[in-house]
Amino acid sequence: MNSPVVPLFEQLIDVDKSSSKPVYLQVAEQIVNLIQRGYVSKGAILPGTRGLSQLLKVHRNTAVAVYDELAAQGWVDIVPNKGTFVLFPEQRTAKITAPIGHINQVNTYAHATGFPFQKSFNLSPNTSETTAKYMVNDGKPDLRLHPTHQFSRWYSAAMKRKTLIAKWNRSGAHSVFEMHLCNYLNATRGFHIKPQNVLNTRSTEMSLYVVSRLLINTGDVVLVGALSNFESNMIFQQAGASIKTIPVDAEGLDVEYIKTHFAKGNIRCVYVCAHRDYPTTKTLSANRRLKLLQLAKAYGFAIIEDDYDYDFQFEGSAMLPMASADAHGMVIYLGKLGQSLFPSFQTGFVVAPENLISECKNYMQLLDKQGDLIQEQMLSELIAEGELNRLVKKNIVVYKQRRDSLLKHFETEFKSIAEWNVPFGGLAVWLEFQPQIPLMKLAEAAEKYDVFLPKTILYQDKNTCAIRFGFGHFNEEELAIVVKALKKAYNLVLNS
Repeated sequence: MNSPVVPLFEQLIDVDKSSSKPVYLQVAEQIVNLIQRGYVSKGAILPGTRGLSQLLKVHRNTAVAVYDELAAQGWVDIVPNKGTFVLFPEQRTAKITAPIGHINQVNTYAHATGFPFQKSFNLSPNTSETTAKYMVNDGKPDLRLHPTHQFSRWYSAAMKRKTLIAKWNRSGAHSVFEMHLCNYLNATRGFHIKPQNVLNTRSTEMSLYVVSRLLINTGDVVLVGALSNFESNMIFQQAGASIKTIPVDAEGLDVEYIKTHFAKGNIRCVYVCAHRDYPTTKTLSANRRLKLLQLAKAYGFAIIEDDYDYDFQFEGSAMLPMASADAHGMVIYLGKLGQSLFPSFQTGFVVAPENLISECKNYMQLLDKQGDLIQEQMLSELIAEGELNRLVKKNIVVYKQRRDSLLKHFETEFKSIAEWNVPFGGLAVWLEFQPQIPLMKLAEAAEKYDVFLPKTILYQDKNTCAIRFGFGHFNEEELAIVVKALKKAYNLVLNS
């Protein structure tokens, strides 16, 4: 205890035994911090393990672990029968000094920058904290259906492939995954594409971000559905677009409205969820698809077709994408592969003419040059062996049962006060209240009954009072609880 650093340790080292981080790591990190900042100089002798344990009121084995950790990192030299001495590892960067400030601020970090920067007024958080047990979303899959045990085997097998290292070092050539992805899309969506027509990304949002950066300049007009997708709108705004809304009816986006309200050359692109409009779930009719393709060719604008839930079709056959009938290169198709899998195994993709995909890949070299070859390896094998298709088919049976269960509960609780259509696919129902009620008050009331309705699924204006009710992540028992709680919240709003 005769070390000169004892008073410093008493004042500055703090142990939080309630933290999940081991005590020995907490202490070791704080000692490294003191060394880096120059409060403990090179060659200084540290207290013995017995003295350190008494000083910090920890077990001596913990003190031993602290010095072992520091020695392993090269910060101290433990000399038997002499003591523990501070070193400066040669590979470390220059020490960080703190020329100003009080000594007791050594473990703090600045709350704000000391320099100005450009804030984005377009981007805003779309998540909210809640303690409610049940959270309604906009139509996400149930992660509990992910085949965890099989995936642990598949992932392990993918990592052991001898060709994996060679793939990390490849350059220029199209990957095996791109070949399999093309084959899968050609078989399931009626495409006739090659690897030079497809780009895989981390997510649909990343796909849209890359496309928007290449397609949109400040002030360009982007047309979207009247209610549209919150996240896609933020991406367009961040690219500098001027967003204009188009009415949506039972046949989807109103194409005639575009012809009567916009002139040739004034539109940069139209964003559409043709298979199921977001959020209303309305399908763009075959007649309007044809008209939109013709209008795009005549006016010279691009169509961004976001097919966010193509895999989930319960009745009949899914309508093929507009992009599969695009002979003039007017459609940029966005989708997601592996929505029945855990999110880290899913991948977004873009299908477009070769010249645009080539530029997208150049952009991706800046954003995500490394990629995820293990994920690609595993998805390639799941596609080739038919596992991905089998998993989708199995999950569709489950989701259809959940949809039917939800509609029965709606029939019981909301028959006379709300309207909804039976969706032929997708994992959300468009629930419209008649007459209108204040949805924000409904959300506040629902949280009292342990159900959270995020603001991003609430749609209310003078003509609309609706919720995009995602049901896929709830099992049938949970759906019964949530719908009954929502009805109680509704009654509470009416009586308030």
